[in-house]
Amino acid sequence: MKHYLAVNDIDDLNQWVEEAKLLKANSVALKNLGKDKTICLLFFNNSLRTRLSTQKAAINLGMNVMVMNFGSEGWQLEFGDGEIMNQGKSEHIKEAAKVVSQFCDIVAIRAFASLADKEKDEAEIVLKGFTKHASIPVINMESSVEHPLQALADAITIAEQNNKTKPKIVLSWAPHPKALPHAVANSFVKMMQLQDAHFVITHPKGYELNPQITKNVSIEYNQEKACENADFIYVKNWSSYTDYGKVLHKDTKWMMTKKKLGKAKFMHCLPVRRNVVVADDVLDSNQSLVIEQANNRTFAAQLVLKKILEKL
Repeated sequence: MKHYLAVNDIDDLNQWVEEAKLLKANSVALKNLGKDKTICLLFFNNSLRTRLSTQKAAINLGMNVMVMNFGSEGWQLEFGDGEIMNQGKSEHIKEAAKVVSQFCDIVAIRAFASLADKEKDEAEIVLKGFTKHASIPVINMESSVEHPLQALADAITIAEQNNKTKPKIVLSWAPHPKALPHAVANSFVKMMQLQDAHFVITHPKGYELNPQITKNVSIEYNQEKACENADFIYVKNWSSYTDYGKVLHKDTKWMMTKKKLGKAKFMHCLPVRRNVVVADDVLDSNQSLVIEQANNRTFAAQLVLKKILEKL
């Protein structure tokens, strides 16, 4: 595996999850694998879990870590070909990616969707720009349309908590005060399509995800009905895909409550807005897996790094 850009880069999800469990059982067993290797983490957007878990994963493998926040530390980058750079952007991706490639062995990128231009977001210009012009492996730490490290951590968490042959897993939209990207939901859907599970997506009408991603997945517009007899309920807000990036409404009735949760385990990628997305008594209950999910972000990243380092 040269790069880890999308869930589709996972060739065997069950095998990957088992490998991640082994890493988790002895996280520093491969301390020498990354000796004298350096990873550079480039953030075009804020982060807590992604930054710390990826740094921790690299440290567990003996790697050196460099971090740059482009919003406050790096030059603004231009990505277009043939641009006359006489405005605010000082550096082109062609030079930046090649320079970064000289300083490190792996580069990881985090760049959210703008939610202003669907075509531009789906072109993934930041992630694909580095993939095209860098000479080193690239890892997606969340892009415009995918968050494959989160999805892998979610798969690990479900595997650890599941005791059924074919569990019922629900992805539920929830209200939020501002427009959010589709990346987490997209990658969770893709990951679920690799699982043997009864999978259902529930959301108000108008919040359908990209139909190219949700093809063959059951969609239920009645949240209570969708959540009946669920084993896991993953809650996440996303903005409209059809009316791209828009908040169509903020229906507070879609907040996850103990009644809707039933006996299911609650999942969310964090950060989460209490008593907007989910009620306190859900988050604070022993049915909540959000801390376990956050912990497994380290081992998802560590597994990806291990697979790339083994090929260097």
